[in-house]
Amino acid sequence: MKNQSVRSNIDWVIVSIYIILVVLGWLNIYSSSSPVDASSFFDMNYEYGKQLLFIIVTIPLIIVVLSIDAKFYEKFSSIIYAVALLAVAGLFVFGKEIKGQTNWYSFGAFSLQPAEFAKAATGLALAKYLGDVQINLNDVRKQIIGLGIIFLPILLIIPNDPGSALIFMSLTFVLYREGLPAWYLWMGFIAIILFVMSLLLEPVYIMLIAAVVIALVYLRTRLVNRNIVFSAIIFVVITAFTFSVSYVFDNVFQQHHRDRFNILLGREVDMKGIGYNINQSKIAIGSGGLTGKGFLEGTQTKGGFVPEQHTDYIFTTVGEEWGFIGSTVVIALFLSLVLRIIYLAERQKTKFSRVYGYCVASILFIHFFINTAMVLGLFPTVGVPLPMFSYGGSGLFAFTILIFIFVKMDANKVNEW
Repeated sequence: MKNQSVRSNIDWVIVSIYIILVVLGWLNIYSSSSPVDASSFFDMNYEYGKQLLFIIVTIPLIIVVLSIDAKFYEKFSSIIYAVALLAVAGLFVFGKEIKGQTNWYSFGAFSLQPAEFAKAATGLALAKYLGDVQINLNDVRKQIIGLGIIFLPILLIIPNDPGSALIFMSLTFVLYREGLPAWYLWMGFIAIILFVMSLLLEPVYIMLIAAVVIALVYLRTRLVNRNIVFSAIIFVVITAFTFSVSYVFDNVFQQHHRDRFNILLGREVDMKGIGYNINQSKIAIGSGGLTGKGFLEGTQTKGGFVPEQHTDYIFTTVGEEWGFIGSTVVIALFLSLVLRIIYLAERQKTKFSRVYGYCVASILFIHFFINTAMVLGLFPTVGVPLPMFSYGGSGLFAFTILIFIFVKMDANKVNEW
């Protein structure tokens, strides 16, 4: 068993889904970025030509990732994580500003976005920490360290790229899988609900609702043992959080972030300004109907009505040209990829490989979920690409590395007996 080659143990289900998504992604990029008189697939003047070059480069990249010993990723995970953090921090000094955000290093005609690669590095670091058999997430100190591994890159990335920073939050689900108390997740969900409510309602109404809910819990449940001091502390925390939302929203968020939240929540209506992208996205997807208009036949797509359609809004091309059926197929492919990774993660022989597998699944799922919710107008536009679909070399390379490191770990598990 130990002499079996990595090639024979590779999970071809993951590889096949990955290839299908990359091919479908390129077809949609071609449709959304090619001119009517396009004569070559390799025209570097257009995004589809550059993306095809990026796809070709992933072939030797995959070979390199699979050729490296699986134990290398565990042994050097801390160094990889440190290098990723330094690369992200370096943007504050050496980063190039593109479209108002300093997220890239510029190398001539090409740019590199280190935050994309930091996701895999953070997954490796978290897997290394949680892989220690002595780690017990019921210990508050261990919880803080685990959360610190996740939040350190968030603190570095969020000033320049709030969307990418949001992706790292998905790794808290990995901590939950490894024993983090559920109340952490509940706190997160409640904070999100309070944040939205604070933007829609006056603080006095939220305080009134909180007082009623806390009173009912106090009277009807034994979980708090009718501790009136504990109930009072919860009410004070909710009140403080509610009043802090306005300050954070007005002074921490940038104007375009505030505008996007206001449009989403119906506080503003600006179909010609900040709400134009979402409105056109809905029109494009809705016009696809059941079966779509056909490849290269999307009028919204070919007319250029949806800005940045080849990047963050690439799913609108799927909706318009392939319709509900095509969109369902794409969604099923992404969900199949995530579920397959989770299934294999549970079969790993080492805790390190299992945790990293869950990191991969969490990152892919939150990318997919936020991007599709964003183009459907269910989530603010935060610049989160659709894996293997959205245009960009950094994203494609980073997702390729993220996925195939796990493929290597899974192929190597036969040598871990």
